[in-house]
Amino acid sequence: MSERSFRDLRTAGGPNPEDVTITFPCDYPVKVVGDAAEDFAALVGEIVKRHDPGFDVTRVEVINSRNGRFQSVRLTMRATGEEQLKALFAELKATQRVHMVV
Repeated sequence: MSERSFRDLRTAGGPNPEDVTITFPCDYPVKVVGDAAEDFAALVGEIVKRHDPGFDVTRVEVINSRNGRFQSVRLTMRATGEEQLKALFAELKATQRVHMVV
């Protein structure tokens, strides 16, 4: 897929991110994609737990890619504010094992 078609898919018919308002606190779904590894889901769960102490790490869903190269870790955390989410995303990115957080 070309870079141009990727950009077009992200914006086609979807809301403008600047127009989306989140009311905190709220349940916030997160999907973290990284290289498949035995400890990837546990790593993601530990990081999320630091940012949401009430997070239940047993409620993490792990989906493997078709070829088994990547894993998608899906979870819902309690978001208390934009700063919390920014700090979470920064810590996930700093692991250098996370490819994408949605």
